Amino acid sequence: MPLQRDIQGAGLGLRRGMFRALREHAELIDQSIDFWEVAPENWIDVGGRFGREFRKYAERYPVVCHGLSLSIGGPTPLDIDFLNSVREFLNEHDIPLYSDHLSACSDHGHLYDLMPIPFTEDAVRHVAERIRTVQEVLERKIAVEHVSYYAAPGQELSESEFINAVITEADCNLLLDVNNAFVNSVNFGYDPYKFIDSLPISRVTYIHIAGHYEEAEDLRIDTHAAAVVDPVWKLLEYVYQNYGSIPTLLERDFNFPPIPELVSEVAQIKQYQARVPSKNSEPAQTLQES
Repeated sequence: MPLQRDIQGAGLGLRRGMFRALREHAELIDQSIDFWEVAPENWIDVGGRFGREFRKYAERYPVVCHGLSLSIGGPTPLDIDFLNSVREFLNEHDIPLYSDHLSACSDHGHLYDLMPIPFTEDAVRHVAERIRTVQEVLERKIAVEHVSYYAAPGQELSESEFINAVITEADCNLLLDVNNAFVNSVNFGYDPYKFIDSLPISRVTYIHIAGHYEEAEDLRIDTHAAAVVDPVWKLLEYVYQNYGSIPTLLERDFNFPPIPELVSEVAQIKQYQARVPSKNSEPAQTLQES
């Protein structure tokens, strides 16, 4: 069953460091941003001024959640208390979509980085079982994002084979990160267009696009701290032309430019989307329907 996405258009990651500038450009934001993305870890049980500010956005705009600390590929047991808090947060703010990274970020403590999962059959089974548990606790399907990575020790499967196997076995969705696809294609010498085509695009809930740092001709570092570069825009346009106008979010985590510059990147997303029809028409898959 094709996916319905409860968001549409172009969105922006909501960061606390943006709040003052966003207030100063409230009219421009209202005209330009279709939805916002937040990391639930940054907002669960947050009160005071920041809590009030977040609730204003959650009441006025569609919001999706993109987690940072699920550690779906990690070796230690899942944090069920944390997952219960996430479920309550999603329900409280009527947030339809939750995603996290296809990576590991903890082992008896958080590593504060996204470590790659070995592309092996054992890892597929390990990760898929944990995703199924997460979906049972959250009472909804989740999406996993393929991450940028810089080493692949013990590799048995290609990156694409690994992603496809996890999503099939776990029966979950995909968050497509176009910048990550480009970064990894440079670092590992593959064709990003063929990589995109090899993914289960019918499972994509929405897309991420972001900037990165060029360390060397054959090395890119995913930073979310710079403007989107032309090859990444071209890859995004290719996705739209071949798979439809999928909702897309601009990530910017620090080194924030003036709000009009961010809005201009969001506007560029919308320009590409406007050239192709949306394929967002069927009811969503849920655990109860599957």
